[in-house]
Amino acid sequence: MQLGHGGRKAGTPPWRPEVKGARSGTLPGWDLVAPSAVAYPDHATPRALTAEEVADTVQAFAEAARRAVAAGYDVIELHGAHGYLIHQFLSPLSNTRTDAYGGSATGRRRFALEVVQAVRAAIGADKVLDIRLSATDWAEGGLTGDDTAELARQLVAAGVDVLHVSTGGNVPAKVPVGPGYQVPFAAQVKRAVDGMTTPGGGQPRVVTVGIIDSGLQAEQVLVAGLADAVATGRGALRDPYLPVRWAHELGVNDWQAAHLPVQYWRGAWR
Repeated sequence: MQLGHGGRKAGTPPWRPEVKGARSGTLPGWDLVAPSAVAYPDHATPRALTAEEVADTVQAFAEAARRAVAAGYDVIELHGAHGYLIHQFLSPLSNTRTDAYGGSATGRRRFALEVVQAVRAAIGADKVLDIRLSATDWAEGGLTGDDTAELARQLVAAGVDVLHVSTGGNVPAKVPVGPGYQVPFAAQVKRAVDGMTTPGGGQPRVVTVGIIDSGLQAEQVLVAGLADAVATGRGALRDPYLPVRWAHELGVNDWQAAHLPVQYWRGAWR
């Protein structure tokens, strides 16, 4: 179960290419909040959360996680990437606060760490806690891979088991998109947390993502030790059986083990 808060990106009408400025306002009655009164470009300007509201939001994450576990989920993922609220607190481009939740890297990280600690306390040590991070803002003055590598160690110490490393989304930026373009950031995080121990007694795991379009490409990431797992989005949208195709590409011919429905096994044979 992924838990997130849109912060300054929330409360806007659905994006429609035929409507110019569709995200420039907020839905009627919506209280648009963020770390600071700094708008995402072409969005409405949010109001800054008070310190008390920040604390309330930390507890709201914990309560949501508790409900998810009660509903039967074993893995809780916090959305701290792509310009969502946790990311907004982390980045100096969106967090200009001067209180305990801003003013320095330590202050900007406080909200993320408090959320992790509260969620871990809510779900117990036996559930998996994952967090998505944008390792870089791809913009001058924003987050860098070094920032995120340092943060990653603090997050694991606070209770995170899995770090799912993406990039961007907090400000418009020119991103050098290409095959595996985010893998180096995941590798940097993996090096940073090497040797640490999670609440469950294991080692922290790092997930990478971003234009990984073949099973061979994904396998090479794992063989090279750049990440512990590979996530895919676009490919799975194009082909719901992508994992099965990748398994076949990598020589897995046990279709029962690959979880292919028995009705499809014959089609998998050559």
